[in-house]
Amino acid sequence: MRAPILFAILAAGLPAAASAQSNTNVRTLSVDANVPRACAIGAPQLAAGAQINFRGLNGTTLQIDRMVDPTTLATNAASVDVTFEAICNLPHRIRLETQNNGLWQTSEVTPARVEGFGFAIPYRARLDWADDSLQLNADAQVRRITDSSLFVNQSRMGDIRLRLEIDAGASNNRANAPILAGFYGDTLRITLEPQQ
Repeated sequence: MRAPILFAILAAGLPAAASAQSNTNVRTLSVDANVPRACAIGAPQLAAGAQINFRGLNGTTLQIDRMVDPTTLATNAASVDVTFEAICNLPHRIRLETQNNGLWQTSEVTPARVEGFGFAIPYRARLDWADDSLQLNADAQVRRITDSSLFVNQSRMGDIRLRLEIDAGASNNRANAPILAGFYGDTLRITLEPQQ
């Protein structure tokens, strides 16, 4: 007698489960998002084994170790490679800009120019971004902003590589001219500009 009662309870439970499945409702939800046009450049890093006559990188400042030969006071050669992680999620323009067009004295009071001495130092910069590259020649003839730019027609990510080179004897006067005493500097800017 107990078996039929059990069967009746199970049978009573089956129709309720079947009817719950037949009352299922479906709702849809749309999800929208907007990815902004963006480019980003990371902190500079020295490329391993690629520096000559540079002390290294302190934050975003490169410092030349020995600017001039102690005997002739002419400029020593120097070169360095710096990399920056970068990404742009659309076509963009990459621009390299020098604020002074060379290494110029940075003191607030401009020293008197002396015949035969150099008072600014030219250099070259090369920027590589994947298969593209651009050159900037900071000739130190006139203190001014100088730039070079390149349009990249696709999204890109990877390392930007910047190479700076100063030739031995370089000056804004003549080759191997002695350089006037003082602190010298320039500011380089690398810009990734999103394009439509």
